[in-house]
Amino acid sequence: MLRKYIGTAHFYREAMAIAVPVMLQQLIMSLVSLIDNFMVAGLGDISMAAVNVSNQLNFIFLVLITTVCASGGIYLAQFKGAGDTEGMRNAYRFKVIMGLVFAALYFVCCHLIPGPMMAVMTMGNAAQEEITAQGEQYMRLISFTLIPIALSTAIGTSYRETGKPTIPLLFSAAATLVNTCGNWLLIYGNLGAPRLEVRGAAISTIIARCFELALFIAYTRLNRPPFFTRFSEILHVKWAFIKNILIKSAMIFASDLSWVSSETIVTALYNGRGGAETVAGMAAGWTLGNIFFLVFNGIHATTAVVIGGVLGAGRLDEAKKRAEWIKGGAVIFGAVIAVLGAGFSVLMIPIAFMNLTGAARSIALGMVSVILIYMPLWALLNAQFAISRAGGDTAMGMYADVSVNSLLFVPGAFFIALATNIGPVLMFAILKLTDIVKYFVARYFLNKEKWVRNLTRGT
Repeated sequence: MLRKYIGTAHFYREAMAIAVPVMLQQLIMSLVSLIDNFMVAGLGDISMAAVNVSNQLNFIFLVLITTVCASGGIYLAQFKGAGDTEGMRNAYRFKVIMGLVFAALYFVCCHLIPGPMMAVMTMGNAAQEEITAQGEQYMRLISFTLIPIALSTAIGTSYRETGKPTIPLLFSAAATLVNTCGNWLLIYGNLGAPRLEVRGAAISTIIARCFELALFIAYTRLNRPPFFTRFSEILHVKWAFIKNILIKSAMIFASDLSWVSSETIVTALYNGRGGAETVAGMAAGWTLGNIFFLVFNGIHATTAVVIGGVLGAGRLDEAKKRAEWIKGGAVIFGAVIAVLGAGFSVLMIPIAFMNLTGAARSIALGMVSVILIYMPLWALLNAQFAISRAGGDTAMGMYADVSVNSLLFVPGAFFIALATNIGPVLMFAILKLTDIVKYFVARYFLNKEKWVRNLTRGT
């Protein structure tokens, strides 16, 4: 029985060859985010809260860009398995076009209504006015990273889906080094640079994102990967193909929008349970949590290649077998990360966030503890979603996310917020019990095997 869920050594070597570079890239970005937060935390709870509330809003944009690239990536990976170069190029064009559309829309929001967006996220917080004032400055500046992020993500994910995850890893590492140096110079004014504090954090991020995009553009022009398309030819796309992806990925967007909007709403409720120390502490906890979430990126990238590739090649029975191995490996990996993360967090919180108040650090430690407890379950959930999407079954994720989020998670959050005085960490722990229900919904639809199909036929 156990053998059904544990794959061969050869399979896991193949999977880890893809997952490790992806997770290393995520680890580098998460560690740099930790360093960024460490530097901003030195400015106090208000500045820490302002930057992180802004980033909570920016997270909506990042999820949309990730969803766009995941939708196109499903097809790109299968076209890779089928050896269809033109199909790969069309999938890449889809990523770029849709990514630029979302970047333009969110750019306008960041410049027209940053204050109202910040106010919604800090409703009921004792330090709302101070947090919003600093957050508006940060949001207007950070909006200049949106187009570079959209383009870099489109290129980087395409390299992963063609089995070359090391390229985005190296470029991300270089960009994060630039970002870290820029923060050190501009936040505190080291080496004669101006002391710009929160604005300095945003400017260094702009420089790093533009540098990363320049590396990607230069390399793709020299390397000419199979998906390579000149920017002047981006619109030379089969619009019927774009329409087909949008129709089939509509449920992915519904699923991810349901998830990110519900998380944003509930985060706003967490932020109202105190003052700046609550926002700063929860943000610090999520910053550390993001280091452990590298498992999820590895699961999705690996599944897209090791399952999407064999589906595209028409080996459907092999894909079903690999799906079970992915799920078994995800649970084990999630448990290992949880154990290792516990020791890491106890050591890091007093060091990385020493400039936060004791109350903020206590909230951060509680938040990380809850995250680690849920890690095996969340790893399994991500594996379920990745498997279904690899075969184009986008309905499963929508049913699981929309039903649980709208019927249990968000109503539960409002009930707890209005009817009790419990703190944000316990509130988070209780609400995340709804993910157990989400697992059973996902398992039911995954067992129908609607994902076991070759998407390259008839496109």
